[in-house]
This record gives sequence, C-alpha cells and structure tokens, in this order.
Amino acid sequence: MTIINGFKLLDEKEIQELNTAARLYRHVGTGAQLLSLINDDENKVFGLVFRTPPDDSTGIAHIMEHSVLCGSKKYPLKEPFIELSKGSLNTFLNAFTYPDKTCYPVASQNLQDFYNLIDVYVDAVFHPLIPPHILQQEGWHFELDEVQEPLTYKGVVFNEMKGAYSSPDNTLARNSMKTLFPDSTYGVDSGGDPHEIPNLTYAQFKSFHERYYHPSNAYIFFYGDDDPDERLRLMEDYLKDFEVIEIDSTIKLQPYLDEQRRFVVPYDLGEAKEEEKGMVTVNWMLPGGDLITGLFTPEMALGWSILSYILVGTPASPVRKALIDSGLGENVTGAGFDGQLRQPYFSTGLKGVSILPGAHAEDEGRFQVISRVEKLIFQTLESLAQEGIDPDMIAAAVNTTEFQLRENNTGSFPRGLLLMLRALTTWLYDGDPISRLAYEAPLEIIKERLETNDRYFEALISNHLLNNSHRTTVILNPEIGLQKREEAAEKERLANDKDVMTEKDLVSVIENTRRLKEIQEAVDPPEVLATIPSLTLSDLDGEVRSIPIDVDHQDGYEILYHDLFTNGILYLDVGLNLHILPKEYIPYVSLFGRSLLEMGTESEDFVKLSQRIGRTTGGIHPSTFTSAIQGREEGVSMLFLRGKATTAQVKDLLGILRDVLLTVRLDNQERFRQMVLEEKASLEASLVPGGHRYVNARIRAMFSETGWASEQMSGVSYLFFLRELANMVEKDWSKVLEVLDSMRRILVNRRAMVLNATLDRQNWLNLKAELLEFMGSLPAENFKAADWSSSLASRNEGLTIPAQVNYVGKGANLYKLGYKMDGSISVINNYLRTTWIWDQVRVQGGAYGGFCLFNHRSGVYTFLSYRDPNTVDTLDIYDRTGSYLHQLDQTRLSQDELTRSIIGVIGDMDAYQLPDAKGYSSMVRYLTGETDAIRQQRRDQILSTTNEDFNAFAEVLDRLREEGLVVVMGSSEAIRSVNDERDPPLEIKQVL
Repeated sequence: MTIINGFKLLDEKEIQELNTAARLYRHVGTGAQLLSLINDDENKVFGLVFRTPPDDSTGIAHIMEHSVLCGSKKYPLKEPFIELSKGSLNTFLNAFTYPDKTCYPVASQNLQDFYNLIDVYVDAVFHPLIPPHILQQEGWHFELDEVQEPLTYKGVVFNEMKGAYSSPDNTLARNSMKTLFPDSTYGVDSGGDPHEIPNLTYAQFKSFHERYYHPSNAYIFFYGDDDPDERLRLMEDYLKDFEVIEIDSTIKLQPYLDEQRRFVVPYDLGEAKEEEKGMVTVNWMLPGGDLITGLFTPEMALGWSILSYILVGTPASPVRKALIDSGLGENVTGAGFDGQLRQPYFSTGLKGVSILPGAHAEDEGRFQVISRVEKLIFQTLESLAQEGIDPDMIAAAVNTTEFQLRENNTGSFPRGLLLMLRALTTWLYDGDPISRLAYEAPLEIIKERLETNDRYFEALISNHLLNNSHRTTVILNPEIGLQKREEAAEKERLANDKDVMTEKDLVSVIENTRRLKEIQEAVDPPEVLATIPSLTLSDLDGEVRSIPIDVDHQDGYEILYHDLFTNGILYLDVGLNLHILPKEYIPYVSLFGRSLLEMGTESEDFVKLSQRIGRTTGGIHPSTFTSAIQGREEGVSMLFLRGKATTAQVKDLLGILRDVLLTVRLDNQERFRQMVLEEKASLEASLVPGGHRYVNARIRAMFSETGWASEQMSGVSYLFFLRELANMVEKDWSKVLEVLDSMRRILVNRRAMVLNATLDRQNWLNLKAELLEFMGSLPAENFKAADWSSSLASRNEGLTIPAQVNYVGKGANLYKLGYKMDGSISVINNYLRTTWIWDQVRVQGGAYGGFCLFNHRSGVYTFLSYRDPNTVDTLDIYDRTGSYLHQLDQTRLSQDELTRSIIGVIGDMDAYQLPDAKGYSSMVRYLTGETDAIRQQRRDQILSTTNEDFNAFAEVLDRLREEGLVVVMGSSEAIRSVNDERDPPLEIKQVL
C-alpha cells in the first residue's frame, strides 16, 4: 500500500472534458477523504465539508457555521473571518449550511494567500473557541438593560432567519421539503426556525461540534494549479494529531409514502392587497437508481436536469406555459429538479393564485382554484407522457445543457467550487465523487437513447412523476395580520419567561447583556491581530490589469472588440441606447427587453423562437446597464441583448437577433399580460429577501438622473408601475401597444447602438464581416438624447412590507457636499464595513448584515443594513460614523490594519473574471469614460492611503449626517417607531 504524506490513493482518473486529473485519497490516521483536482486554473479552490444532519429546527448547524469562524486556538481573535476578508486577495471566502452538510470553501489566485486562507479555515473548524458568548451572539440570547423593561431576543442567526421566514417563497420551499421528508433530517430546518432557535442550549451546541467536526467526518477538496503533493503535506500536518473515531452522520433515507398528501400553511399577505392570493406547489420525491444509497446514476442525474429544463426551464416549457396560460396565477414557483440531496425531488406550481374567502383554512371550498392547478399539472404531464414531447423542445434542452457543460461558465463563482458541490451530490452519501464530474459519457448515453427514439424523457415522466405516490401539495394560505399575531406571541412568550424569573435571574440577564456588549466592544490586542497571516503591499501588483479593446467606428455606431481566448465561443452584446427614449417610456424597458425574445416574430411564435434559441445558440437574454459618468450630469443607459454561440453557430445567432429586432410581434396582448404579472410577482417575492437593494436604489434615485432611471426600471417605482400596467393592459391595450411599437422604432437604430464582441483574433477576423452585415441590415436614423429630469423628489421614506426585520438606509451625493473623488475612499469603506459597521450593526445590533457603499461615478454614498431588528439605533450608528473616524487612534488604525484594508480593496479590483465578464467590464469602462489612466490614478491613491485620509473623510460623513436622506423598509410598526423618535418624519408608502 503506497502512502503519500499520510494519504492512501483510492482512485485516479483523467477527466478529459475538464482537462483535469482527479485523485481520491483517504487519510490513514483519521479516515478523512480528500478529492484532489489538478489542472491549470489559477483560481485555486479549497473546501472543508462535514456531514451535519440536524435532529431539530433550532438552527444548530447554521449557528455552528457562523460560530467556528469567531476565534480559534491558533487565531484567538474575535473575528478571524472578518480580518481575513479585510486583507486577502481571495476570490471566494464564505461558508454555508445545507440541510445535511456544512461547507467551508475559499479561493484565491495568489498561492500564498491561498495557503493563508486554508490555515485560518482549518484551524477554525477543527479548533474553534466557541465559548458561551459566541452562541449568544451568533445564535440567540435574552437581552435586558433594566428590570422594568421588556425582555427581548437578540442574535445574528435569529434575525437572519426571521427575515427568511418573512419571505413567502422561502416558506413555500421550506414546507415543500418538510412535507416530502417527514421522517428524515430534510424535514427539519437546518437554518433554524425563529420559534425553535431559543430552545438551543450551550450543551447541545458544544456537543454538535464534538460529534461532527472531526476529520473522520471530513470531506476535503482541492482544485487548481497548486502543487498536488503540497496539498497532501499541508493536510497531513493539520490531521496528524487526530485519531480515527466512529461517527454516525449517515443521512437516513426517507421511506416512500404510499399516498399523496396536502398541506395548508399560513403566510402574511401584507397590507396593500385587494384580494387574497395564495401559492401552491406540487412536489415529488424521486425514486433513486440505487435501492441502497438512493443515489441517481450520472446518466439519470443529467437526464433529470435536462427534463427539468424541458418541463419548466423556459417560458416555452410545456408545464410552465400551461400554468401561465391558464390564467390561474401570476407566476410559476417551485424548485424544478433539485439533485443536491441524497434523495432528489421535483417541485412546480403557481404563485398569485386566488383563494376564495372563508372562515377556516381547512375549508375545501376556499381552494377550488388550487385544485384546478393540481389537475392542470397532471393533465399536462399525462399529455406529454402519452403524446410525446416536442422534438424541438428536447433538442433545445439537450443543446443548452451541452453548451453549458462545455462552456463551464460559472460567472464570478469559482469553477472549482461548482465542481466541489457537484462531487458532493454522490461523495457525501458514500458514492463515487468523480462520477458526477465527467459528463461526456452520460451525455452520450442520453443522446444515443434519443436517437433510438425510446421515449426516454416520456418514460421519466411516467415512472418518476405520474406513477409516483410520494407526492405532496403545499398551499400557502394568506392570513391578514399573521405577522402581528406572531410578534404578539413572541412578546407573550418573553413576558412569560420573564414572569417566572426571580429577581436574581433578572439581574443575571442584565449582567449577561452588559458583559456580552463589553466583550463585543473590546478591541483585539495588536499581538493577537498579528497572528492572522496576511500579504504585504509588496505582494500587490502596482499596475492596473488592462483588458484588450479595439474600437471600430462604423456609420454612426461603434463595434467594441476584445481579443481574448474563449475556447471558440463568441460572446456578443447588442446595445440599444435607452437615453433616446422619452422618460415616460423608461418603466417599460425591462418588459420591452423580454418582449423581444418572448413574444415571437412574424415567422414563428414565441415557443418556436425559444426552441430555436435553445437549439442553435448558447442563449440570449436581455440586460440593462445604467450608470452615471463621473463629472457629467447625464449618464449612460443601455438595453443589451446578450448572446453567445460557438463560431459554427454565429450565423444562427445573428439571424435570431435580426429577426427579433426587425420582425418582433408585440401585439400578443395575452402574452404581454402574462409577462407583466410575472414581473410583478417576481418583484413582490424579492422585496423581503432583498430589501436592502430596493432601499439602496430608492436612495440613489433621489440624487442622480441614472439612479432615477434605474429605479424606474427595477425598483419600488417599477413595482408600482407594474400594478397600474396590469390594469392598463386589460382596459387600454392599444395605448400599451403604441408605446411598445414606438420604443422599437426609436431603439432599433444602428446609429444609436453599440456592438460588443469577445473572441480570439483569428476567429474574429473570420466573423467580422458577418457582424457588419448584421448591423448594416438595421435602420439608421439621426437621434438626440431625451430629457430625463427626475420626477422623484428628495424625501425621507418609510416603505412598509410584512417582515419581522428591517432594511435601513441613509445616503447623500458626496460630490454635492464638496467631496473630491480619491481612491482612499475604497480603503476607508473596506475598513468601516469590517470594523465599525460590522461590530455595531451586526455583532452588537444583531442584524444579518451592514454595508457602506460608494458609487464613484455618481458620487452617491449609502449606509445599508440587512435583516435588521433595529431602525433608530442603526440610523444612530450611521450618524456616529464620522465621529468614529475622528477618534481613530494609532492602536486601532495601525499600519498593519491599514495595509490589510488596502489589500482587500486591491483584491476586489483584481477579482477573477472569465472571458465574457472581462469583455463586458471593458465595454462598461469605455462607455463610462473610465480609462486605464484614470484607473491607475485611483489604484495609486488606494496604495498610498494614509491615516490622514481617514480623518479628512470623517468631515465628509459629518456633512452626510446632517444632509443625508433616510429610507427604511420594514413593518408599519417599525416605520412608525422611527417617526416617533426622529425628525424629519418618514413619508410612509405601502409596498406590500
């Protein structure tokens, strides 16, 4: 038996399609498994994963994920994680909890930084400090300042999950899992139920770590171009002091249910609804290919991914289309196929479904429409199974899936991390981790079966869905005032807890509250901070990273070209200049972009168009870009059709783009109505989980022309517009159609367009003539920019939604307050986010997140909080930020601390990008006038930031304190509490 650095090689394979060597090892001393993927990707990835199946919904796995990163044996700081994020060049640094596992991944392009990240993370998970106060801070604790005050709960995860439980979509997904897996760990909430989190004790907490966080239960992952032998040596050094132990972390199989079941779950409807709307999903636990492990074969897993795309993946998908066409709801919901767990499942349904008035949730008569939705899903599946799936739909799904696998485009998400998660779908359940990484063989099996016409996908529908009794229907039943009743119940529970406390108990809670705040406010000694490994300024590149760009001026338009290796794929962005639209058309832009691709053309309906895109390209999607230009009043605003295709498919791609721009059919009233309702439902669903984004957009809208335009196209204003538009489509369709036709005539004008292409030069030279021919086929007219004077007056606002947490923002245009742009602001913000804002808003305040953001083009600076139990206290923290900077001393802002903040900013500037992202970034810089010279000046300023820059910026924030505008999104009670304590009052608007 060959042992290499304490590891025995179990398996070794070449994955040619990924140009990767895969080696699977077992650590002899502990039993830890290690998967080593070796290739030439400079974006190196490491991951440490544990099986962590919870027994209840106290959130123990989730709280542990937070807590182990709050100090360890080797790094006894308050927040090693946050110190790492300040001064690392990482391309990924996070942790996440799944229903059955907890993952601790890091990534970096810099080898020393990579090793530094690994060192801190490994010590954090194997040797955390986790004293009682960490459970109180990250999980939950009683808080009380005075005996006569009411008792309250506080904790980061407690408030994070309050936010999650305020989201109807989250509630639906959670209950779909709960009902499908009533006898499995998947039936409890690993994230934590706010009602159950306060039941978690410290003894349980410590025991959970001792039980699961051991190398014998560890899955270790490496990926990239680092030395594969050094990987083993490093891990042997970390593991050598452990011994193998028996750990029962097996994910037990859920027995099959022999009958379908229906469940009704309440959710808060909000205050701005005219009628009661519910949601419904139909959910199946899918039969696995292995009766012992329950695991799918690689071919079955890939087949189900393709089938899910066929059924619900596009607007033209038959199940999705049937649901939308029915008019029974506003938008589809459900996860589709989810294969990340030991037992996969499939889920689909509708949101915005009418619920008839009734006295009781159990009244069957209330759910007549729900029953029609269920019946429609089954009728559609039966029709597909019996009559067959449209061959063009199958071809589109197979081509799209194959394109995605070969392209391996993970966006800003490291490629290695995606492969780790894919390997875990078998590895975690004692299967072969390499089998899910190689896709050529299973893809070829599916293609061969389709060529023999054996009704492959139709059989999956029959066997896995229609003839599967393990099925549940989950109905979200709207209940007005549910949130208020839950808040009252929480207060009553706390009052009862306080009533049974003795005076000694209350004094103990007060003392614990004081002591916890004292610990949280304490500053790590310099010698402890110095233990965190960090790069130095000499490790940084002083020069900006340029992206090649050629600008070719043609007949009034521009072609931007980026000579980058793309493995034979053309990434093409066709840009329409929105600034030539009248401002009253701006709210229509998102829908217009969708209409180009989802309404059909003169020669084909939208189903056939969608299938054509899927069959012959890598995809086309609309996207908007709106930005101020530094030093100018007006900005840039574009609608892009972003397409990609292999060089052999470019003719098809250009043909589709030409057809949708010149021959789009905009007169399908019913299809447009569906899109309006989908957009409305989507925005309403995103308000609770993404409230900070809407608050940020609302603030920015008050200070710049492009901020206003962006908010009109995607913010709260857009939601208000959609609600009005839904009525207008019904009552005055001709007016709506006139707007859409007018927009197409104005925007499809090559003299107001930009073409952005990313491809290697040889292929570019072969294809350029086709692109010029494409542009030459489009109309050419003179144009001028429209007047977009903002109609949104500056105001302090309170936006009400049914949520148990808040999103608190304050901001101003710093340029109008006299600030002159300097790169040091990025360093100062990095420092504030990871010290003052982190400590005050998250650690002490209990919010899930806090931010300070600066848009250097518009000059708008915003403070924001995320899933925040506070309002007034958070605004007070924002207002005291200037004073905090004034009072910084050399101890807190040492040279090492300043260096770490600089390194973190450079890491963000040099973030890893795939070729398509590089080409897009280069275009954005061109459109906004951000030359390499300007970027270099900013980089020089960042690298030379001093303490004096912090002091100078404090005065700017003092002016923001006096002149900034406030926007708060939260419950009506939370908004009123702000108006009770602060002036000027917030102008209240109901959003939900």
